[in-house]
Formats: sequence, C-alpha cells, structure tokens
Amino acid sequence: MAIWSALIGPIANVAQSVIKNRGEIAQAKHSAKMSVIQNDADWEAKMADASANSWKDEWFALLLSLPLVAVGYGIIVDDVTVIERVKDGFKALEELPDWYSYLLFLAVSASFGVKGVDKIMNLKKKP
Repeated sequence: MAIWSALIGPIANVAQSVIKNRGEIAQAKHSAKMSVIQNDADWEAKMADASANSWKDEWFALLLSLPLVAVGYGIIVDDVTVIERVKDGFKALEELPDWYSYLLFLAVSASFGVKGVDKIMNLKKKP
C-alpha cells in the first residue's frame, strides 16, 4: 500500500496544481476583461463630461442636415436648381482626397461618440 501512496501522491499533487493553475488563468482573463470594460466606461463618462458644454455635436448635426433641408426646400418651392446644386455639392465631395474624407469621417464619428470606427473603415476598404 505504501508504494501506491508514494506513486499516487505526486500524481495527485500535479493534477491539483494543474487545476489550480487553470483556475488562476481563468481568473486573470476575467480580471483583464473587467478592466477593459471599466476603462471603456470611464472613457465614455469623461467624454460625456467634456462634451456637456460643447456645440460641436449640434454643429455637425446641423451641417449634415443642410442637404436634406435644401432638397426639401427645392421640392416645396418647386426649384429644381436647388436640388441640382446639392447633387453638384456631393459630386464635388466625392472628388476630395481620401485622407481628407477619412479625417472628416473620424472627426464626425468622434463627435458623436461612435465606437468601432476602425472596423467601419476596414469595411469601407473591402471590395
């Protein structure tokens, strides 16, 4: 019996150590995920505080609404030239350099607090 105890004891200790290590690894992964979540929440709270007295969100919303308002006006007063000017404006925007379009996209996204801009940009690059 002593031989079996001498053999099983070290094997049991190794098994116990493996189980303990797996538990510690799982706990470390959980702690890391919780830290990321907390950091995101802290960042969002800071950005909300920083933009509490800012007009940039409203400015971008107004700026982005202008083509819609212009087209609506053109339809209401039956002035096709307004609608054509809006179309010409969008054609001119299509000819802007990519780097400028990306910077504008990032600025507007940051203003509205859109997360995952890098993922959206990657989707844009795919054919």
